[in-house]
Amino acid sequence: MFYCPYYYQMLEDYYRAEQMNSYIRVFHASPNAPAVDVYANGNLLVRNLSYKEVSQYLPVPAGIYNIKVYPSGKMINPVINTTVSIPENSVFNVAAIGTLPNISLYPIPEPIMGKKSGRPCVRFVHLSPNAPAVDIRLADGTKVFNNVSYEGITDYACVPAGNYTFKVNIAGTDNTALTVPNVKLDNNTYYTIYAVGLVGNSPALEAVLLTEPR
Repeated sequence: MFYCPYYYQMLEDYYRAEQMNSYIRVFHASPNAPAVDVYANGNLLVRNLSYKEVSQYLPVPAGIYNIKVYPSGKMINPVINTTVSIPENSVFNVAAIGTLPNISLYPIPEPIMGKKSGRPCVRFVHLSPNAPAVDIRLADGTKVFNNVSYEGITDYACVPAGNYTFKVNIAGTDNTALTVPNVKLDNNTYYTIYAVGLVGNSPALEAVLLTEPR
């Protein structure tokens, strides 16, 4: 039988590429945790990720992964040791949330395809561990999202492109806990506004806007 190592290597590379049809990125949203290194099944995935930083999108095969998160530069006593399941053809943000010593990983899926309308679409994710439930309003008072509690993930609201100011109010009140000004939303793009930080403590409550291009 004829054997061509190069041919079989091409096949192996092809099937490996076909399997790597999902993407993840890691978001450090734990306000009192140090910079971290993230390992998947014992392999370094992300190095020295600081609070409020997000990694690049990383292609991964679908499957079940043991994820360990260590203080940067260390490989003993992980601050997180958990399992994450990544489905085929999926895109996930995996956020480190909560406060030490009780932090965890929180998977936040993204859409695979953009909406046919072409408009920008924005959602809100509540990751401030001591903040109450909130409503999200526009500057003119229009309510966009209602009663979002900790770990809450809203649906996307698709709006005309432009600049927006969002107000984060304590749910059911006009008491504004956080203002997110001058948010520029472009057509054919998804966005997530993350509430992170702590109410009445340091680091303070603030918003992180992440783009989710499709």
